[in-house]
Amino acid sequence: MHRRSFLNPRHLAQTAGQLLAAADELSPSRLAEDPDLEEIALLRLGWRAMATGFEIVLPWDSPQPLEAGRAAFELLDCLEEQLSVYREHSEVSRLNRLAFVRPVGVEPRLFELLQQAQQIHQDTAGAFDITSGPLIKVWGFFRGPRRVPAAAELAAALSRVGMQHVVLTPERWHVRFTQPNMEINLGSIGKGYALDRLAQHLREQWNLSCVLLHGGNSSVYAGGDPLGTGRGWRVRIRHPWQPDRYLAEVWLRDRALGTSAATFQYLEHQGKKLGHILDPRTGWPASGLDSVSVIAPTGAEADALSTAFYVGGRELAQQYCAAHPAVGAILLPAGCEVPEVIGSFPDHYTILTEQA
Repeated sequence: MHRRSFLNPRHLAQTAGQLLAAADELSPSRLAEDPDLEEIALLRLGWRAMATGFEIVLPWDSPQPLEAGRAAFELLDCLEEQLSVYREHSEVSRLNRLAFVRPVGVEPRLFELLQQAQQIHQDTAGAFDITSGPLIKVWGFFRGPRRVPAAAELAAALSRVGMQHVVLTPERWHVRFTQPNMEINLGSIGKGYALDRLAQHLREQWNLSCVLLHGGNSSVYAGGDPLGTGRGWRVRIRHPWQPDRYLAEVWLRDRALGTSAATFQYLEHQGKKLGHILDPRTGWPASGLDSVSVIAPTGAEADALSTAFYVGGRELAQQYCAAHPAVGAILLPAGCEVPEVIGSFPDHYTILTEQA
């Protein structure tokens, strides 16, 4: 285990990033506005993994919170060892090296994640695709330098992209590529999946069902109801370009939220910002939306769908949410000030127009 930060604040301080999870919303001054709510103390546990900061937030009176947090972060380290393409010995890196040569057996839960990614790929008409590794590299968003690739380079990378070229055999948990030099990259779903696994571990092994988890502030899972109001945890979505503003706040209970935006990772080309979220169908950075936040039953779904809607746009979001009532989205079209809500949200939400 590596960097550890176990804190004991009276209430949560605001954290940096485009998404603030359960921050000053739970402070005494806010709670005082509702006489039915009582002030609660929260314990916040921090860890560095997957190139970002993860946090576990628990009510202060949770049983064995430090031991539970330590065990959860050990699991997180194991998941990074398994999923990261930045580690040559990871299971995903091994899969990328061998799956065109022969079928490769993978751990059952990883296989289930690949099946889920394949289903979302189909349901979003290819807007979500975990085989975009070659595109990420050719644009320099893997290890750099960031650059606009030549047409021939881009075409070569695109020829190695497509979830339809991945064959999954459930009977043996085998994975096979039908195209050479393909590369799976789980960056668009991995953090949400990790939160799902951590939430399950805390619930089943430590009897902790009231918990807020986030990875890098852009992926959130909220379990239980810390205030006993029936609504769960309040989460605010930060404006992608104006750090002193929020777009909306939502209440989450046993649900997840994922946000996609090209706020920090981009390159400038011919006077335009080209973001790191690539359209796997064209090979070019997606455009048209400044940010997308998705509420879904699981972290993996929320992360994957926020990427898919960012790529596929408003029409895809509308079609998907109409077919999946448990999913909702908050979209900020490029150049707009007020976000748009897509789908029927099962949780309370408020669109915010004032500064934080």
